Amino acid sequence: MKEWQADLLGVLDDDAPDDQAVFDRIARIALDLGFDRCAYGIRVPWPLTRPQLFLLNNYPESWKRRYQEAGYLLTDPTVLHCQKSRALLTWNDHVFSGAPQLWAEARAHGLSVGLAQSSADWHGVAGMLTLARGHDPLKAPELGAVRPAFGWLVQVAHLAFSRRLVPQLAGRPSSALTPREVEVLRWTADGKTAADISDILNVSEHTVVFHLGNAIRKLGSANKTAAVVKAALLGLL
Repeated sequence: MKEWQADLLGVLDDDAPDDQAVFDRIARIALDLGFDRCAYGIRVPWPLTRPQLFLLNNYPESWKRRYQEAGYLLTDPTVLHCQKSRALLTWNDHVFSGAPQLWAEARAHGLSVGLAQSSADWHGVAGMLTLARGHDPLKAPELGAVRPAFGWLVQVAHLAFSRRLVPQLAGRPSSALTPREVEVLRWTADGKTAADISDILNVSEHTVVFHLGNAIRKLGSANKTAAVVKAALLGLL
């Protein structure tokens, strides 16, 4: 296994022309760690009724098609684990005991050894990184050696993709929010009414409504509740 610290910093470089280039850098580190296959997925919880998923992997094309056709994303034990826990998961028969068909087909496509771990941030954006291969069981000494680098890679991948994709998927404001608009949104997020905010900021209620309306318009939201959620997701509050 090569030195990986410098490669991790390369994932965060802003010179990558697109998301695939970022993923390719992650895949190269995965290969250095002994895994020729990897997958990354990120879930942006906006809009709340239709969270958005972004997925990239270098799995065999036949497995990509089969996985999608069978709807395995909804039953994949590794995905279900990562939705509930941030703990490292290593693939084994026990993990896939509830999904024997998926496990058999994955192995038939050369995916029999793997590890996965999720990440999340205070915006509610969640990510999951999986490294896989089709040979050489993952024994304790190798896992002990790989684990620190993999843990860092999980976090770096999440940071790299979230800062690229969250503005893209959630949608940035049409123009920058003013400090007063942000202030009004913060108080609204705390459950304050326009009348409450008027008293707190010592301005007229009409002024509060004016700033709130501007913020809603800039964020492209339907109402103040949606505007507050979106602003929070984008880290504007």
